Amino acid sequence: MPRAGARSKPGVCTRAAAPRAGEDGAMNALVRPQQGRWIAGVCAAVANRFGWNVTLVRILTVAAVLFFGLSLWIYVLLWLLVPSER
Repeated sequence: MPRAGARSKPGVCTRAAAPRAGEDGAMNALVRPQQGRWIAGVCAAVANRFGWNVTLVRILTVAAVLFFGLSLWIYVLLWLLVPSER
């Protein structure tokens, strides 16, 4: 396991890159990161916000789009509403 603060490969978002939600008593802001995006950064934003693994969020999002369809509209809505990291 990489030590805290260690840099990972460019474009790869990992848990070690940001503190987990609740470690400092507050959750991270819901912001689409510049690094680690695949399409718009919505899955990375949700994963960082709640301290989840970004790969798990992406897999769940793809499964929800394939099986339920409604989540595609939610993804687009979040893409429009969640601010991008500066």
